[in-house]
Amino acid sequence: MLGRLQLPFTMCAPDVDEAPLAGEPPDTTALRLALAKARAVAVAHPHALIIGSDQVADLDGRPLGKPGNHDDAVLQLRAMRGRSVIFHTALCLLDATSGRHQLEDVPSIVHFRDLGDAQIENYLHLEQPYDCAGSAKIESLGVALVHKIESDDPTALIGLPLMTLVSMLQREQINAL
Repeated sequence: MLGRLQLPFTMCAPDVDEAPLAGEPPDTTALRLALAKARAVAVAHPHALIIGSDQVADLDGRPLGKPGNHDDAVLQLRAMRGRSVIFHTALCLLDATSGRHQLEDVPSIVHFRDLGDAQIENYLHLEQPYDCAGSAKIESLGVALVHKIESDDPTALIGLPLMTLVSMLQREQINAL
């Protein structure tokens, strides 16, 4: 997704424990992890602008992370069917040289269709979204799971809020155009 902005970048996979802390609200978890990921990358890239991002699905204040397997994905999708879920996509832009950072939560409200068990099973067998928050890969077949999305930044749900990032980069005197 970052390639859409046509700016040079290097990708790094930080080693960060993504488990929520006890009693931590989903939006706070996403923000904490986005910052932690950026800081982890800064160790190896001390003079870079670093982007960290994380997404946590929020069902009635309860976090829904990456299911990791089929059975947990079934449970997540059954819990979300016919319901609205907030996907908190946190974005951090860290100036590793100064230590300054910008941090924002870009929520997307996703209204799920009231799917039957057979539809859920079919989706999971076709998509296998076991590494996606809430078991929904909206940029692919997961779009069939939903009937409406509300967000100020439509790229947030896919995992990187590009419109928000452009604003953050402009504050760092970097213009995508």
